[in-house]
Amino acid sequence: MAQRLNLVVSRHFSKLTSLSSTRKLAENVSSKPKTASGSEITADHLLYTPEHFALKESLKKIIDQDINPYVDQWEAEGIFPAHKVFKLLGNAGFLGVNKPVEYGGLGLDFSYSIAVSEELGNIRCGGIPMAIGVQTDMATPALARFGSTELKKEFLLPSIMGDKVACLGVSEVGAGSDVATIKTNAVREGDEYVVNGGKMWTTNGTQADWMCLLANTSDSPSHKNKSLICLPMNSPGVHIARKIDNMGMRSSDTAEVFFDDVRMPCKNLIGQEGMGFTYQMLQFQEERLWACSNILTMMDNIIQETIQYTRQRKIFKMPVLYHQSVHFRLAELETEIELLRSLLHRSTALYIKCNDVTKLASMAKLKAGRLSREVGDSCLQYWGGMGFTSNVLVSRFYRDARLLSIGGGADEVMLSIICKYMDTLPKK
Repeated sequence: MAQRLNLVVSRHFSKLTSLSSTRKLAENVSSKPKTASGSEITADHLLYTPEHFALKESLKKIIDQDINPYVDQWEAEGIFPAHKVFKLLGNAGFLGVNKPVEYGGLGLDFSYSIAVSEELGNIRCGGIPMAIGVQTDMATPALARFGSTELKKEFLLPSIMGDKVACLGVSEVGAGSDVATIKTNAVREGDEYVVNGGKMWTTNGTQADWMCLLANTSDSPSHKNKSLICLPMNSPGVHIARKIDNMGMRSSDTAEVFFDDVRMPCKNLIGQEGMGFTYQMLQFQEERLWACSNILTMMDNIIQETIQYTRQRKIFKMPVLYHQSVHFRLAELETEIELLRSLLHRSTALYIKCNDVTKLASMAKLKAGRLSREVGDSCLQYWGGMGFTSNVLVSRFYRDARLLSIGGGADEVMLSIICKYMDTLPKK
């Protein structure tokens, strides 16, 4: 059942009118929509308009009704039904918020994707939001921006509608954050590429219908020899070697994938041959901002649940919360969260005006990874023995959030990027 929301307002009227008869997110927007988080102020938000909050409220209903009731089950099973969940979100328009209208998207700017990412943080685990983020902001931005009309019809449109699940093939056993060193090759033979190699830590890998694959397509220098290719996962020669058993993100299926003489039509190339590294770096900026916005809501929720628990849990004849070391620490963490939120919204505002936000996005990603570890560790401590059990949100967050300092570019890579923009790296 699709949740629908009428986003046809004056500022976006011309952009959204064509959608209103086919794929509105339905339910009229009130003049003052309720926020998904009590800390948000709809009237005076520096980035979000009432339409942003209406979008978030519509998504919140889907999360509350169709996702959160099943999270514990999916976490225990080690996988969630991606096609079912993505179809639900696709019907409501949430898999293509900033994608072109002609391919099923809503045609809005990237700030709406950030709003959606923030709301997805209300899902009570990290694995499902991460899988959705791969679909919307990791595997499809380059295709939407540089792909041919034919490719967009075959892969982008069904991904936006939730009919196909996408995965991103970048990391390898010997090449994680150092993307330039990947070994997977796609050798041109006539009008086909022959793909050999393998990808590691592939989110959605066991359920995906297609992969946005980064592969070497020439012997040129490492930053100019890579291309992005749309690769159907049911192609002969594609092998799912195993489902990886991760410490956290339990409901997200992560796979190791091998390619053995996989033949792909050259028309499956995204954009220009040899531009894959550049396209992927552009995708990374959206991915890093998306990840930062998603973890912010999760941290908000952990802080609030910790306040509630420590207010009623007593030690030495008084609530744990009333001990100065506890409420002072929570105040420090809340301050850090708000500072990170400001950085995220500033970066997003600049990005939608076509500014280079590589430095700011790297800072946001770095801080988000480190702060989420602080929040998880501090809050779990205040839950005491209960925090060390697996049936409370804080312990799940503690496990899931650890990935943020590793995936999508490790903290050390973010620091190197920031240093590059500061011109403080050693000269070669």
